[in-house]
Amino acid sequence: MKKLLIGAAVGALLLPAGMAAAQDGHDHACVDESCSVVELFHGASAPEGGAAPAGWAGTDAPKYGTWGFDLSGRDTSVAPGDSFFRYANGAAFDKLQIPSDRTSYGSFALLRELSDNRMKALVQGLASRTDLTPGSDEAKVADAYRSYIDEARIEALDAQPLQPFLAAIRAADTHEKIAAYMGQTQGRVGASFFGTGITIDQKNPTRYAVTTGQAGIGLPNRDYYLDARFADKKEKYQAYVERMLTNIGWADPAGHAAAIVALETRIAEAHWTPIENRNRDKTYNEYTIRTLAAEAPGFDWTGYFNAAGLGSVDRLIVRQNTAMPKIAAIFAEAPVDTLQAWQAFHTTDDAASTLSKRFSDAQWEFRSRDLSGQPEQRSREKRAISFAEGSLGEAAGRLYVAEYFPAESKAKMEELVANLRTALSHRIDNLTWMGTETKAAAQEKLRKFTVKIGYPDKWRDYSALDIRADDLFGNSQRLGEFQWNYQLNRLNGPVDKAEWGMTPQTVNAYYNSANNEIVFPAAILQPPFFDPNADPAVNYGGIGGVIGHEIGHGFDDQGSKSDGDGVLRNWWTDEDKANFQALTTRLGAQYDQFEPLPGHPVQGGLTMGENIGDAAGTAVGLEAYHLSLNGQPAPVIDGVTGDQRFFYGWAQVWQSKYREEALKQQIATDPHSPAEFRVIGPVRNVDAWYEAFGVKPGDKYYLAPQDRVRIW
Repeated sequence: MKKLLIGAAVGALLLPAGMAAAQDGHDHACVDESCSVVELFHGASAPEGGAAPAGWAGTDAPKYGTWGFDLSGRDTSVAPGDSFFRYANGAAFDKLQIPSDRTSYGSFALLRELSDNRMKALVQGLASRTDLTPGSDEAKVADAYRSYIDEARIEALDAQPLQPFLAAIRAADTHEKIAAYMGQTQGRVGASFFGTGITIDQKNPTRYAVTTGQAGIGLPNRDYYLDARFADKKEKYQAYVERMLTNIGWADPAGHAAAIVALETRIAEAHWTPIENRNRDKTYNEYTIRTLAAEAPGFDWTGYFNAAGLGSVDRLIVRQNTAMPKIAAIFAEAPVDTLQAWQAFHTTDDAASTLSKRFSDAQWEFRSRDLSGQPEQRSREKRAISFAEGSLGEAAGRLYVAEYFPAESKAKMEELVANLRTALSHRIDNLTWMGTETKAAAQEKLRKFTVKIGYPDKWRDYSALDIRADDLFGNSQRLGEFQWNYQLNRLNGPVDKAEWGMTPQTVNAYYNSANNEIVFPAAILQPPFFDPNADPAVNYGGIGGVIGHEIGHGFDDQGSKSDGDGVLRNWWTDEDKANFQALTTRLGAQYDQFEPLPGHPVQGGLTMGENIGDAAGTAVGLEAYHLSLNGQPAPVIDGVTGDQRFFYGWAQVWQSKYREEALKQQIATDPHSPAEFRVIGPVRNVDAWYEAFGVKPGDKYYLAPQDRVRIW
C-alpha cells in the first residue's frame, strides 16, 4: 500500500525523507532534501524479507567488546590511511554474512532485526490472547497480524479483491475519466502520473500545503529507463509487467507491457534528475489548480483534484514544475487502452503483497530479487509482523517503549545533545569563512532547534481505523483511506508540532527543517550507537556522531536554506553563501572520486547533504567529546587513546556489506553514500584523525591540510 507524502526538508541518518513526489507510480514518504525530512539511513525499515534465520536472534541488545568496541574486529594489516573502514572493521566485515532474505547486512540491519524480534514477541503475544477488548489498539494490532498470516484465506480469495478496481479501470474509457481515477488513488490502491500529498508549507511552516510533482514510473528512478547500465533491469521490468497483466487476465499482456514500458520511458525522460530534485529553491513553486491547468494542459487537473478531495484548495506547491507540462502532454497523447493497462498493472503491483502467492511471489521476484539481489523471500510470519506494526505504527510503538526503552536512556541522550549543541556553537563562533551577520543567524537557528527523543508525547488515535482478522486486502485499503483522511482533515489547521515522522521502533533518526527539529527514535538508542555502559568516547563517536549528523542537516546545502523558525528563506550574506558553496563543491568533488563498484561512482551532488551531515557528525562529535572531559586528559584503555576510540565508534556504526545489485541501486538512487565512504569520507577531512592514527603522505586517502574541507 502506498505511503503518503510527509513534506518539509528532512535529513535522516539513512535516507533523506524530503517531500519528494513518487517516481514509481506509487506515493512514497518524502525522500529527498527538497522536502523537509532527512533520515540518517536509507532502508531503515525492514526490507522485503525481514530478519533472516542467520541474523540476530533474541530480544537482548548486542554488546561490543568490554568498553563498546571490539578490537578483534579490526584488520590491522591495512594502514588506517589506506582504508580506515577496513582498518576499524575489516576482520568483522570479512566474517559478516548477508542473510539470504536481505540485500545488505551490518550494524543497522542487526538493530533492525533486534527491533523485528521485539515486535514479534509483542505482536504474537497479542495475537495469542483471547481477552483483548474489541476495537482496542492491541486488538487491532493482533487482527492485522492474523489477517496477514491467514494464507489459506488469502489463497482462496486469489484476485477477487482486485475485481472491483479492475472493473472501474475498464469503465474509465476516456482521458478525463482516467485522470479522475488517478485522483481517486489517493489513499487507496492504484497510481498516478503525479504524486500528490499534504505537507508542511516550507515558506509558512505553521500551516500545511498541498504539494504535487512528477511520478508515473515503476522503476526506482529515471536512470533505470535511460542509462544503459540498467538495460537488463528494464527488460526484466517489462517481463514483470506482462506477468502481472497475465495474472489478472488483461487482454494482450505482452503488447500492453511493451506499451507501458515505452510510456514510462517517455515519462522518465521528462523527469528531473535526482540531483535536481534536491534543490529546495527550485522545488517550491506556487500555483493554483487553474494556473497549473493553463501551464500543463492535456490532463484534467480539476477532475483529478476533485476526485482526490482537494478540489477546493486555493493553492498548490508544484515541485518539478517544468516536468509537469511534459508529463501532461504524454498523458494526452497516450492511447486510452494503454493508460488503462498502465493503471491495471500499477494497481496490481500496489496490492500484490496483500494478494495470493502468484501475485506476492511475482512482486518479490522482481522488486527484491531482480532489482536488489535478494536471494530469498521473507517468511509470511515475518511479513505479517511487519504489516501489523507498520499499519498501527504508534500503537505498536507504545508497546515497544513500555517494554524496551529505559528512562535513563532518554536522560543520557539529552545530556549528549546539549554537549553537541555547545560544541557546534563554539565551532560557529570560530569559523573563518563566515562573517558576523551570518554567524548570528546560524546561532539563532541552533538555539531554536527542537529535540525529540525516544517516543512522542502524544500517541496517534486509531479509533476510526477498522481492522478485521479475516480481511487483509480490506485492511490495507481501509488503512490507506484512514491515512489520507487524516491528511485531509488537518489541511486547514495549524501544523502539529508534536507529531513524529518515525515510530519508536524504527532504527533511524532524522532532521525536519520545517520544524527545525532533530528526532531520535528509541530503537536507535542501543549498541553500537549508544550504550550507557560504554566508554564515553565510543558513545560520542556513535550516537554523538549521529546527533552531530542530524544537527548538521540544519546547516547542509539544503537544510541551511531554512531559518530557525523553519521558514525557507535566505539568511546568508552573499559573501558567506559563496564561501559555503565553494566548500561544498570541494567536498562533492572528493566524493565523486569514490567508486564502490567499477563504473558506478558515488554521486557527490546527490549525496551532498548526507556527506555534509557526516562531516559535521565527526567534527562536532569529536569536539563535544573533548568538552565532556572538562579539561582532563582522556584515559587510555587497552592502549587505545580517547580520540582513537571516538573514530572507532564512528566506523563501527557504518559496518555494512551489500549485495552487488543493492549497492548499484543505492548508488543510483540513494542520497546517502555507501557505508565504506561514510567512514572514509568524513574522517579524512578531520585533522585529529591524522594525529590519532599516524596517517601520512602516500597513504591512499591522505589529504594535505590545505585540501581538507572543514565546513562546520
